[in-house]
Amino acid sequence: MASTANAFSLSISTSNSSTVKPKFLPHLYLRSRNPNPFCLRSKKLELPVLSLKSSRISASSAQVMDQSVGEATTKIPTIVEVDLGNRSYPIYIGSGLLDQPELLQRHVHGKRVLVVTNTTVGPIYLDKVIDALTRGNPNISVDSVVLPDGEKYKNMETLMKVFDKAIGSRFDRRCTFVALGGGVIGDMCGYAAASFLRGVNFIQIPTTVMAQVDSSVGGKTGINHPLGKNLIGAFYQPQCVLIDTDTLNTLPDRELASGLAEVVKYGLIRDAEFFEWQEKNMSKIMARDPIAMAYAIKRSCENKAEVVSLDEKEGGLRATLNLGHTFGHAIETGLGYGEWLHGEAVAAGMIMAVDMSYRLGWIDESIVKRTDAILRYAKLPIAPPDTMTVETFKSVMAVDKKVADGLLRLILLKGPLGNCVFTGDYDRNALNDTLHAFCKS
Repeated sequence: MASTANAFSLSISTSNSSTVKPKFLPHLYLRSRNPNPFCLRSKKLELPVLSLKSSRISASSAQVMDQSVGEATTKIPTIVEVDLGNRSYPIYIGSGLLDQPELLQRHVHGKRVLVVTNTTVGPIYLDKVIDALTRGNPNISVDSVVLPDGEKYKNMETLMKVFDKAIGSRFDRRCTFVALGGGVIGDMCGYAAASFLRGVNFIQIPTTVMAQVDSSVGGKTGINHPLGKNLIGAFYQPQCVLIDTDTLNTLPDRELASGLAEVVKYGLIRDAEFFEWQEKNMSKIMARDPIAMAYAIKRSCENKAEVVSLDEKEGGLRATLNLGHTFGHAIETGLGYGEWLHGEAVAAGMIMAVDMSYRLGWIDESIVKRTDAILRYAKLPIAPPDTMTVETFKSVMAVDKKVADGLLRLILLKGPLGNCVFTGDYDRNALNDTLHAFCKS
């Protein structure tokens, strides 16, 4: 693939024919049709001010930098829609959403529900989710399976525990699986739902920043293999994603910081204005300010939903969401799953991708310095661990999912902040120089 940005450089625009319709009462549905293709760098649009307490924002429309989401005085969720035709679904974002049973129950179509969670999240939120699924609805029966917690358990052996429970309890094709937890649980539950009886409904209830801003949105599901991360899986969309921001109150600081790597990513690859907002508000996010945190989640979801709606199965554009992930996955695999959190590895990987972009002459030095500064402020790693070698990176990256016909394609920054390319057309010397700069051997 050519290394020019032209493949993904058309501008966003909205038509004047917006419509409002009460699809999910009491929420309003705001949709703007886009006759034009999209770019990797979104532009702020001036839209009329609407007096809405709740907005349902289509993934196909550009978003204004609005920080009203997350105010403690309201329990009405903001809704971002992932626009995939008849497989479209809402992302509900707000405080106290697990106390609103109608949000979950409207997406349960049969009578049987299997909640998949882990030993950390289950004791805190499982009873609350069961109540939300059954309150005022005696026809719903809920079972649960509690898996061990950690990336090292994201494998076939653990996945079989979900199938054992579903088959042993005689679940049928009308059942719904519910993922309650972070990215590992979401990925495994989603893959189980995609595979069980060749596909049953499932719902995502992410409880970590990482899962809320990234992994729960877009339908990527799967498990790890000893030779590579997420090499076994499927694209399978949920019925809805319910993000109760109150669940972050119990999230450890390290897990919170890990999720912020994905937030920073959106700013670097496609949303310069969001990156600038992060630079001004990272202290509030780190302090768990509810308004700042909810806005960071909302804007991240809008960015990902836009991309997924255009490229559901990663034909090109969606791959750009993996900035730093090729380097990061190599770190996770080389160290052993679970030694570093996913976001920690991605942060180091983004630094390496930015370094390589600069060596290629594709970005200004200021972007290198700003990326380093914001990741340091978020208390994230800015280099791989000392045990990673050049050969380890190369051997693991050789089986990365983005390899095509033996050619390793990378997501690299190119041009002003907020622009990137997905390409295999780069000077291999720049990759070698970056690897040697960050590895001792």
